[in-house]
Amino acid sequence: MTSKWILTIAVCLLVSMVLLGQDQAPNLPPAPANPRPPSISSPDHPELPALIASCTIPPPPRGGGRGGAAPPAPPARVPARPQGPRAYTVTEIPGVIAAGQQWKFLWQEAGNNGDGIVGTDDGGLLIAQNDNSEVLRLDQDGNTAVVYGDTRTGGSLSINSNGDVFIVQRALRSAIFQVAPVRRVLADRYQGDVLDCVGGNPNDVTANSKGGAYFTQGGVYHADPNGVVTKYGEEIRPNGIVLSANEQILYVTNRQTLAAFDVRPDGSLTNQREFATLDGGGNGDGLAIDFAGRIYVTSNPGVQVISPDGEYLGIIPTPRGVISVAFGGNDKRTLFVLARGAIDADGNEVRNAAQVYSIAMTTQGYRGRAK
Repeated sequence: MTSKWILTIAVCLLVSMVLLGQDQAPNLPPAPANPRPPSISSPDHPELPALIASCTIPPPPRGGGRGGAAPPAPPARVPARPQGPRAYTVTEIPGVIAAGQQWKFLWQEAGNNGDGIVGTDDGGLLIAQNDNSEVLRLDQDGNTAVVYGDTRTGGSLSINSNGDVFIVQRALRSAIFQVAPVRRVLADRYQGDVLDCVGGNPNDVTANSKGGAYFTQGGVYHADPNGVVTKYGEEIRPNGIVLSANEQILYVTNRQTLAAFDVRPDGSLTNQREFATLDGGGNGDGLAIDFAGRIYVTSNPGVQVISPDGEYLGIIPTPRGVISVAFGGNDKRTLFVLARGAIDADGNEVRNAAQVYSIAMTTQGYRGRAK
């Protein structure tokens, strides 16, 4: 074989390796031969109209507003060209992350899977799968196993300092549900109506040490240990939610800001305020905290880091837009994110897919509870 042919083959192999590495993830696996029926969220359930007919206060129509004609259908959108992950460069945030760190791909699956990730004491990660009503445990090598089933379109997860595991149930007759160590409904009603009457789905949840939980569903809500639900907040469009380490402050994303509430001893909330303004574009989504009280906010450009005093510290850019974040690993010095989108075997962008990446941190997650 001549040197010219050897050089040609080497160049071809190099180009192939670069192209394969662009998505930092394998192609999506083929669909199973006999897939189970997908879980159905409450807003999409055919029996929802009959259920909300009994609501004391009916939920607003999808698209906003109360009563009146339904909003016009949005114009058809031209499909975007397939896009792989974007280039990024991690710069140092003192005490948080070193410059030059790289995200490591761990897992992906097609479907609306992966919301509300949370770390576990053994260094793993729990992933709620909205599509099949299961919760996966993902180890640090990317292997998965089902740990909880029949979650009724379970979404975001939370584990309190006592080890109790909670999940938001997005099926018809939605609820805040405890899946371990016992299975029970914590809360499924608000002011005498089913939670579905609020409208939409419960989105994110953070459980406290007293057996209650805070959750977002178009507003900020507290479910006390007896299941009594109270709404808080004014002019707020919440998404992610997390308690501070001492459970005296509740943080909630509010579009491009981070809101905070003081938590009274009985769990009620007061003193709503704008705590910090996000940067880099995109609304805030999921939240996590570290041992020093810093807050980590997912957004389209990456994970934005806020000090305990509300100072914007910087951003950890990500290969894709990210929606959920958690500390994990054996020493909680690994940050995990859940991203949306993947490239399938035909090179097409799959937007309704979940991916998990991890990155090494200088800081350490709060060890008093999972998140």
